[in-house]
Amino acid sequence: MSKKLTSRSEDYSKWYNELVVKADLAENSAVRGCMVIKPYGYAIWEKMQAELDRMFKETGHQNAYFPLFVPKSLFEAEEKNAEGFAKECAVVTHYRLQNDPDKPGKLRVDPEARLEEELVVRPTSEAIIWNTYRNWIQSYRDLPILINQWANVVRWEMRTRLFLRTAEFLWQEGHTAHETKAEALAEAKTMNNVYATFAEKFMAIPVVQGVKTESERFAGAVETYCIEALMQDGKALQAGTSHFLGQNFAKAFDVKYASKEGKQDYVWATSWGVSTRLMGALIMTHSDDNGLVLPPSLAPNQVVIVPIYKSDEDLDKITEVANGIMSDLRAKGISVKFDNRTTQRPGAKFAQHELQGVPLRIAIGPKDLANGTVELARRDTLTKSVVTLDDLTTTIDDLLKEIQETLFNKALEFRDSHITEVETFEEFKDVLENKTGFISAHWDGTNETEEKIKELTKATIRCIPLEMKEEEGVCVYSGKPSKGRVLFAKAY
Repeated sequence: MSKKLTSRSEDYSKWYNELVVKADLAENSAVRGCMVIKPYGYAIWEKMQAELDRMFKETGHQNAYFPLFVPKSLFEAEEKNAEGFAKECAVVTHYRLQNDPDKPGKLRVDPEARLEEELVVRPTSEAIIWNTYRNWIQSYRDLPILINQWANVVRWEMRTRLFLRTAEFLWQEGHTAHETKAEALAEAKTMNNVYATFAEKFMAIPVVQGVKTESERFAGAVETYCIEALMQDGKALQAGTSHFLGQNFAKAFDVKYASKEGKQDYVWATSWGVSTRLMGALIMTHSDDNGLVLPPSLAPNQVVIVPIYKSDEDLDKITEVANGIMSDLRAKGISVKFDNRTTQRPGAKFAQHELQGVPLRIAIGPKDLANGTVELARRDTLTKSVVTLDDLTTTIDDLLKEIQETLFNKALEFRDSHITEVETFEEFKDVLENKTGFISAHWDGTNETEEKIKELTKATIRCIPLEMKEEEGVCVYSGKPSKGRVLFAKAY
């Protein structure tokens, strides 16, 4: 495993692509635009999944599963949603192959096996789920319905990048139905807050919560809430979204309920989701030129023990001590691996675990055994210290908490130092090209101005912050009156 990576300052994009592959997270597959998530990468995703799943269930949600295929007639029922995803859809038209009479040993699509109706491979599941909810909901007693689905989706992308944008990716999608508008709005805000809490507490990534502009909204939504993060190259990344769908899908699929007063009314809806794109955010927020840097709460192995020995007798003695350390750490809920592979030298093991972002590394040799100590190395600061075996468990427990906090504070300091207020369009362009990051600027609230700024600079309005500073001003581009600042940035 070659450790040397292109530096971030030399070529950030190349650094990212190399790191994903060399750290054994994922690789491109034989299917154009799709990826293979390797065991180490999937182990990180599983930890994310487990924490999010716990948080969803604590807020009253249940998991279910819905079909991968959506009949075209259902998909097009909600016009804005269908229009928004139409260009990204993979479509199944036939259901059988046959031997090709003109090419022995080859197959062709059976021309007689055309489906009566085309099936869309789900780019999102609102259509199939709301068609199902129509059968589940008759009265107010059936509400609310709070469902989450862990699944894969397909959105046909022309330009792909591992984790950040692939034709197929993994995600969760929540779909809820409510009796009132107020309940649905509260749900959408609650789930956006769940995402923000997860990003900050577990991923150690500071985020800005906000709402999307009309042009950036989810297709079919009345309001889209989001969390926006800032990567080390100064580009923004949308890390999660939560949508208030109003009654759009209920009307499209005729989902009504009988109220307490016996009146028929349409239900109110939300949907919300995060995907394996979070893996990209995790990598780009914390990692360095030596490889991955993982927050302890999401690291598959929080601690790795590497034995340094010359004889089998040395290894036996070290193994005995290592087993005791592992037992103590696991009793504290700390994940630990003993890397006793005989096919790799200690130096190669150190390099691999550094590249893969293991938060803490313990090295034990014969001298350490004699002294009752170990060498403890931190991945985030690349510093080493000598710790006695008696103090080791407590020290590691404290250090893992410290590393988690340090990574968040470092990312927060970077993010806050890269939010720049500007007053003129010249300042806007200068910050965008030379400093990068979020630009806090007045906007006149029109789609025309938003589109023109995007056309001229490639920067988009990432969100209207929930904690937007309400102040009278003039739009940075048009000079028209503005009621407050929004955040612009170039984005992934």
